[in-house]
Amino acid sequence: MTLSAVTPAETAAPLAALLPARRGAAWTVGYAPYDLRPNAATSRLTNGRHALFVVEQAGRIEVYADRPGLFPTTPDVVVDATDPAPALTLASRVLRSVLPDLDHDRIAETGRRKGWEKVLRDRAAELLEVGFALVDHGAHATPVEGVNGPGITWTTAMGATWGLWVYGQNRGMVLTYEGPLRGLYGFLPVAVTPYEGSAEDHAGSPFTRNLTDRLPQLRPVTASEVQFGAYREPSGWIATPAADDPTDRADDGQHVVAEIGGIGADLLLSNVAYLV
Repeated sequence: MTLSAVTPAETAAPLAALLPARRGAAWTVGYAPYDLRPNAATSRLTNGRHALFVVEQAGRIEVYADRPGLFPTTPDVVVDATDPAPALTLASRVLRSVLPDLDHDRIAETGRRKGWEKVLRDRAAELLEVGFALVDHGAHATPVEGVNGPGITWTTAMGATWGLWVYGQNRGMVLTYEGPLRGLYGFLPVAVTPYEGSAEDHAGSPFTRNLTDRLPQLRPVTASEVQFGAYREPSGWIATPAADDPTDRADDGQHVVAEIGGIGADLLLSNVAYLV
């Protein structure tokens, strides 16, 4: 079988255009070297670090991660071909879950082959990559050393403080936030899984309802805290800084603290404008 014998997937190029370049290497679309599903249109995307297969057949569009030494058998992401914006839906899921998984696999392999010191250098370089993107968007990012590992912090125009941290070999990075509630409204929708959450029976207040009205995926756990997240997705919480802070009003200017973990560098680079 020649490479050209596999019909290219139409969704591949629009998806590649929505994924960020890493260190100057943009995603490119090529022929798939083999069929994942018989007679299905298939393309392979790569940016030199990772690779993905896009497969189209029978009203479904599937994305498979190309993992070294493994033949892809189960899709990592599936959308219906009737989705009004299939490439955008695929990109959001790839950024939230698939690429962080591949980054985690890469870190683990580096640790086995080259040792912990190389892992630390690679993770520091990843942190700096996001830091330079923040600087390009006008932020003043400052390197810091946290209790659990290195990070960068910066202050937004509205006075909120963000922090970005890498914790050893943990999956993805961790974002921290302190500032007015409205400062989270840009980034939260792209980081939180689209699947609706459920509240604890005892939970709920004007503070939490203000958040869940905007994003039903958020789950109130107390009158002063909501949580979110799912398997292979970013997870975290938003809360008032102190347990006795008022929760009896819906105020977008209320001071909050938040943490979002399991975030890949690609998701951050694609949405850095929401963080400044």
